[in-house]
This record gives sequence, structure tokens and C-alpha cells, in this order.
Amino acid sequence: MAASKGSVWPRIAYACGTFGHDVFYAMLATYFMIFVTSNLFNSGNKSEDQYMIGIVTGIIMVLRIVELFVDPFIGNLIDKTKTRWGRFKPWVLVGAFVAAITLALLFTNFGGLTTQDPELYLVLFTIVYFIMDIFYSAKDVAIWSMIPALSFDSHERSITATVARIGSVFGGNLVTVIVMPVVLFFSVNQNGGAGDPTGWFAFACVGGGIATLGAIILGIGTKEQDSALRENKTDTSAKDVFKVLTKNDQLLWMAIAYLIYGIGINIVNNFNLYYFIYVIGDSTMFSGLGIINTIIGLIAVALFPALTAKFSRRTLFFASIAIMVVALLIYAMSGTNVMLALIGAGLFALPQPLIFLVVLMTITDSVEYGQLKLGHRDEAVCLCVRPLVDKFAGALSSGIIGFVAVWVGMTGGASAADITPESLFHFQVIMFAAPIVLVILATILYRAKVTLTETEHARIVEELERNWDKMSK
Repeated sequence: MAASKGSVWPRIAYACGTFGHDVFYAMLATYFMIFVTSNLFNSGNKSEDQYMIGIVTGIIMVLRIVELFVDPFIGNLIDKTKTRWGRFKPWVLVGAFVAAITLALLFTNFGGLTTQDPELYLVLFTIVYFIMDIFYSAKDVAIWSMIPALSFDSHERSITATVARIGSVFGGNLVTVIVMPVVLFFSVNQNGGAGDPTGWFAFACVGGGIATLGAIILGIGTKEQDSALRENKTDTSAKDVFKVLTKNDQLLWMAIAYLIYGIGINIVNNFNLYYFIYVIGDSTMFSGLGIINTIIGLIAVALFPALTAKFSRRTLFFASIAIMVVALLIYAMSGTNVMLALIGAGLFALPQPLIFLVVLMTITDSVEYGQLKLGHRDEAVCLCVRPLVDKFAGALSSGIIGFVAVWVGMTGGASAADITPESLFHFQVIMFAAPIVLVILATILYRAKVTLTETEHARIVEELERNWDKMSK
């Protein structure tokens, strides 16, 4: 992919890749757990179904925690990759294909094994989920690790990341628009607005196909750039991978703050559909939220270069958090008022792409920070931190979603009329109060520990350009 200004078509191809990638991410991070809690286990034995939901939720959390130790090595392997197609594209293409097939399998009961042989189902689920997660991780690391290979200038990176994020915002929010229409269209049983397994499997196939097509377009339309600053004299060994991460203090603190923030926003985002099904009682209105989020998300991302030209990334981060807190307060007071719920949920979604880009740019700039500090450049190892944190936050929030859904009775064939006032109160505390505390805590940590500004990054790049030949390992 060309790094020069005005490289329109390669950037569009890159955006197509991130579009499909976020379609897949939304399916995995948000809607898979809804399928698990509302459709996968619906045998009629409520206690047995809730037990199986708890086991599956626990398996997902354990696998995601295991993945914390695997992802950096995937990044290290990608950094060592040398092919005629570049360092990253082979991982994007293969990862997309395998992840799409395995996720589609996960949106089934494996031929009725959930009731016929639950133990075998759990074994197969663990294997298939692990395969899916590893290949998705490889694709995730590779697709976002391309950014520092395109330019060393923070502003140019912002433009490239903005185009990519426009694609991903459109992809992620498109899923919100189409999920219930697709699920209900293919469902034989509407199941109180939650659809049936046939509908959810069709949804998984559609989303996986879109993600794979986006990866193919990215592979055809992009080309990585060569630069002396991207070359190391020696490769980072597997045993040194965690040293790269722990000694890069700016990368580490940004990751911790982003993890706390990510848990908070994932709780809200994952509970949105539950709110429309079990509180408002009308899942069809959820598509309206997808349309709203798509429009405001694209506007927010498109404004990112202009906003960062006028304000610092730190200022943008703080302002975005303030908007999110106000939005959660509005959302929490909406009750069954659809319009107020849409306003609160939409306003909450508005700053999320901006915060994503601030975090992505800071982590991207930490590549040169670590390069100067450690004398070795590790693009994919550093960039794997952002998707690693996203997935870990997603795993923790998925665990919370699963357990809370069982706790408040939002499982199986339940409807809004079945939710008691006490259960509704517990649900709202988890959905609104806990995220407010988490995003504020993340902001305090970011303000205290993350000091890698645009100006500091420019100074680091200048020093590297003068001294890299003497410093590199």
C-alpha cells in the first residue's frame, strides 16, 4: 500500500478489509453471546440450559485468557514473515477464510449435540472456538499492524487510520442494522423477537462471507512499503517477546487504560440488544440504533484528522469520555422510551471511534518509542496489543453478559414481560453504573501515565533517522 499522499485506491482497498474485519468482530464480540444465551440452549430444562450457558461462557473466558499469552508470539511470527506478497497480507487472507468457516460452525449446535451429547459438544466447541480465535487473532494483528509500515509521520498515519476506521465503523454498525432482519427472515420460529438457530446460522454465514470478501479486496489492492527504518539486523526471539512489551512503558500503560475502558464500553454495547428485547420489548427497533450509529460514527471518524489538527489527542480523549458519561446517564433514564434510549445509545456510540483512533495512533507511535528505547523495531508485536486488549476486554465482558443474563432471567424463551423489577434494577446497575466507573478510572490512568504526544513522537522519529544505523540490533 502506497504511503504517499493521495493514494486513494489502496486506502479504499484497506478500508474494505477493515470493513469486513469489523463485521466479523461485531458478530463474535457482541452477537455470538446473544445466540448462546437466547438460542443455543433451549431444551426446555431451564436449570440445565443455564448450566450449559455458564460452562460455555467459562470456556470462552479461559480461552481468551490463554490467548493473552499467544497473541504476542503471533505478532512476533508475523514480524518475521517475508513473502512476495509482503509481511501482513498472507495472514489477513488465510485468517479471514479459516475464521469465517469456524465461526459459522459455532453458530450451530453441532447437529444436536447440545442435547444428545452435551459433553462431546463442549469438547468440540472448545476445539473449534480455539481454532477460530487463533486465526482471527492472526488476521486482527496483521490488518492493523500495516499502519506503521505505511508512514512514519503521525499526521499521515492519522489519515490512513481514519480511512480504515471509516470502513470498520461502517462494517461494525452495519451488523447492528442487519442482524435482526437477517435472523428473523431466515428463522422458522420468531422466538419472541430473538429468532431461532437457523436464522442465527444464516446471519453467521452472511457476515463471514462479507469479512472474507473484504480481506480478498485488501490483499489485491494494497502494497507494503520498504524502508531502512523498518529493517532490523536480527529478529526478536520468542523468549524476548514479552520484554518488548513490558519495557515499552508507553505501550504498556496505554494498554492497561484501554483494557479498563474496553470492559466498560463492551458491557454497554453487548447489552444494547438485550435492552431492546427484554426492557423495551421490541427488537425490531434495534436496527434504528444501527442506522444512527453508522451515520454518527462515520461523521466522527471523518472529522478525526481535522480534530487532531486543532486539538491534541489527549484533549480529544478527555472530551470523548465526558460525552460518553453524559450519554450513559441519559440512556439509564430512558426506561421503555424508545426515542430516549436511541438518543442515549447513539450519543454513547459517537465518541467511540474517536477514542479507538486516539488509542490506535498512540500504540502505533509506540513502535518508534520502543524502537528508540530498545534499539529494535517490532511492528506486529507492538500492534498486537490493541487487538489483544480488545479481545480480552471482550472476553471479560462476554463472561459478565452470560452470567448477568442468567442472573436476571434474560435467557431462552423469556420476554420483556418475564423480567421482574428487581431483576431490571440489577441489569441496569451492571449495564450503566459499572461502565461509568470503569471509563472514568481508565481516563485517570491515561492522564497520569500516557505521555507519548504527537510532538514527542516527531522528535523520536527525527532521532531515529539520524542514529538508527548505529543503534539497531
